[in-house]
Amino acid sequence: MYHHVKKLMYTVRVDEPDPRCGNMLLEQFGGANGELAAAMQYSIQGLNCEDPERKDLLMDIGTEELSHLEIVGCLARMHLKPMKFARDEAEADPLIAIAGGGGVNLFNSMGNPWTADYLKITGELDVDLRSNIAAEARAKIVYERLINFCNDAGTKDALQFLMTREITHMRAFTAALESMGKPPFAIGRIAPTAGLVDQFFNDSTGEGDQGEIDARGPWNQGNEWELVEAPAFQEIRDNLPDSPPIHAESSDLAGTDSIQELLVDQLRDILHAEKQLLKALPKMAKAARTVQLQRLFEIHLQETEGQVERLNECFSILGTAARAKPCKGMMGLVEEGDEVIADSKKKDDAAADLALIAAAQRVEHYEMSGYASARNLAQQLHLSGIVLHLSKSLAEEENADQLLNQVARTLMSVAKMPAAIEQAAEEEA
Repeated sequence: MYHHVKKLMYTVRVDEPDPRCGNMLLEQFGGANGELAAAMQYSIQGLNCEDPERKDLLMDIGTEELSHLEIVGCLARMHLKPMKFARDEAEADPLIAIAGGGGVNLFNSMGNPWTADYLKITGELDVDLRSNIAAEARAKIVYERLINFCNDAGTKDALQFLMTREITHMRAFTAALESMGKPPFAIGRIAPTAGLVDQFFNDSTGEGDQGEIDARGPWNQGNEWELVEAPAFQEIRDNLPDSPPIHAESSDLAGTDSIQELLVDQLRDILHAEKQLLKALPKMAKAARTVQLQRLFEIHLQETEGQVERLNECFSILGTAARAKPCKGMMGLVEEGDEVIADSKKKDDAAADLALIAAAQRVEHYEMSGYASARNLAQQLHLSGIVLHLSKSLAEEENADQLLNQVARTLMSVAKMPAAIEQAAEEEA
């Protein structure tokens, strides 16, 4: 819930209005590195964020950026005000004077309209935080230049405040990123190609007209770096020694046979787990009190049947028997599910179904980890058909988990309603 407080976060004072300065200020109002772009970027990242602590960070800073937008808007409007009355001043920017009546609009300093293309949102929290750190750094530089080009003391003070907050936000985003404990180059979930990731391509060679040289530094030498000289000419040098080849493939894997054996073992474990679920899901559907949860279990039963078929197809691709291996982990989870069903008879409808959902989600997360591990092995072996089958099943498990979350939220809201109604009645009395 947003609430507009009329008092600015920083009180703006302009002693000598300057329409040209006002025009430059619009860069931070409707520009690529401006406050609206920052507010929208962080707020939308926050809406997408599943991490409650860092979601709070993103929403806090996104909301503050809206406050900064108002400060910049007030500054710009006060500097642009002479355009309303004086032609000489209006000529500084006819678009603002004629089309906008001397007021601010969502344009940058060149009159280009604000666009959502400015936003950098990937849905991957660590990547988004890195984008935010860079965005704050760019905004800091813009404010620094505005301060240098401005002569009004009050405006300089406001810009100094805004510039300082960019550094504060940069520090907060950096600390949030570091607190995640991810290695700096561990982006996403798919590992880079071994060997290739450590190669630096020297693609700009020779000495230039201005005396440029092939420079060496910590970005291309030392540690694990391997310099590859002029890859475009590599074919010419194929027969020369001491010239490392470009590693184009992700897997010159030793022990491929052992990895395939591991994949088969994993698939047999998953097959047994899915077959156990084919027996457990009808019991869970029968035990569900709400129609929505019952229907969800019935749909997932159909999906599980399809997943068994896909696993059988994976074995066919591998040329091995579709034989299940006892999955003790799933046995334990199914046993827990039976206990939940038995205990639920003593609970009210919402509590009974929430307990069922908790048991079902433990199963989903167990399956998701199994499918993800097996898919990683298949990717290393370049078995694209198996990767496709496992990816489909993994997506179904992830979707089922999300649907269970939605049902749980509804049930928790219902569970709170009687207490809320009772409290409201007491307040009225």
